[in-house]
Amino acid sequence: MAIRTLVVDDEPLARSNVLALLKRDPQIEIVGQSGGGADALADIGRLSPDLVFLDVEMPECDGFDVLEMLGSKAAPAIVFVTAYEKYALAAFDAGALDYVLKPFDDVRFELALTRAKERIAAAKTRPKVPSTLAVKSNGSVTFIRVDRIDWIEAADYYSRLRVAGRTHLLRRSMTDLERDLEGYDFCRIHRSTIVNLARVCEMTPDENGDYEVRLEDGSTHRLSRNFRRDFQSRMSARTA
Repeated sequence: MAIRTLVVDDEPLARSNVLALLKRDPQIEIVGQSGGGADALADIGRLSPDLVFLDVEMPECDGFDVLEMLGSKAAPAIVFVTAYEKYALAAFDAGALDYVLKPFDDVRFELALTRAKERIAAAKTRPKVPSTLAVKSNGSVTFIRVDRIDWIEAADYYSRLRVAGRTHLLRRSMTDLERDLEGYDFCRIHRSTIVNLARVCEMTPDENGDYEVRLEDGSTHRLSRNFRRDFQSRMSARTA
């Protein structure tokens, strides 16, 4: 199985180094290389890669911005490339599978590549998310219908589900939930918030020129500028 791979870095030498390491692996099919964040967004949409090696520090649009704007459209496996280990924790929080440091260590690079292969294989065989989620708490299990969820927010290593005025903690990352809920009527409106579009009442501007989304339960949630276009498009499609 060929793994369609895209390399994103604003430094040509760094791109060449990653490409040289990837070309050793017969399973890797290089489908392109991008010189910046804006190009990466367009190339990922056009090429639909399985794996992306994504530089963190790029002008105008960095790796974190790219991942945030992609949302559920991100490749199954994202490996951040950085010269600074301080970005490691933030990379995992943003939903990256792994990270590699410049200059590249062959053993560490191979480990990241192995993890990516495992993630991609699992993504291709993963069944569709069921219509009910099982939430364990204090020895009991609560079964929650997906279409009854009002909104979801990040809570450290958990996701907090809001359902009919009650809160449930699920040990799943926001990135995993967003990917699984792709077939349902949910939309990410902020790095830490996913809403059920069927519960949206209005979108109103705040005093800073940004927007807030109000839901039927009366809650309001900040709409990130990076997610605004996708949210507006999804809501327009519902009313068309």
